[in-house]
Amino acid sequence: MKYDLQKRHRRSIRLKGYDYTQPGAYFVTICAYQRDEIFGAIINGEMKLSALGKIVREEWLRSAEIRKEIQVFEDEFMIMPNHLHGINWIVGADGIRPNMERAHAMHPNTMPPKPQKPDARRASLRRVPRSLGSFIAGFKASVTSRAGRELNMTGIWQRNYYEHIVRNDRELNNIRWYIVNNPLNWQLDRDNLQNIRKLSPPENADEYLKDVEEMVLKLHSAA
Repeated sequence: MKYDLQKRHRRSIRLKGYDYTQPGAYFVTICAYQRDEIFGAIINGEMKLSALGKIVREEWLRSAEIRKEIQVFEDEFMIMPNHLHGINWIVGADGIRPNMERAHAMHPNTMPPKPQKPDARRASLRRVPRSLGSFIAGFKASVTSRAGRELNMTGIWQRNYYEHIVRNDRELNNIRWYIVNNPLNWQLDRDNLQNIRKLSPPENADEYLKDVEEMVLKLHSAA
């Protein structure tokens, strides 16, 4: 079954007025085009990467190495057959991770937008340097380039990506658990077009976060 991207509304999924260069942790999901399972397969609850999946892994880590304002960690991202989840840290000049509670003491929906210049509408269409969007765009471009050159593959990525601004340590720990255990829950995963829950893929980051909370709740119920 193909995921029909044309049936989805092509609206912006970024939070209006939020400064995505601001230090903090961001839960990111990036999907393969049409959610095709091109990055590998789940075998006995473990992710086995394809040749393309290995390129994705290498470029995810390398992209952070060349962008000092971004930090990623191997135990905070997971490549799945048709998508990847990761936590991206935007750090300050000192390279230290921000404190979650302090960084998001104000809810982003009430956070005043960054002052804009008269040509802000045109500027907003350009990618902001040293931002989350700049990192994701560079990463996707690097994978696409290598996939074409080394594997003769095109059409790797779904347009855009999903992100959630992590607001506290509890949320951070729940997301970490969800990411690491994602292969074990593949049959329930909404990005698995054959999932046993028969649910359609998430349309926004809030739906991914809802899945995080449901999975963690099941874990506590089974304990």
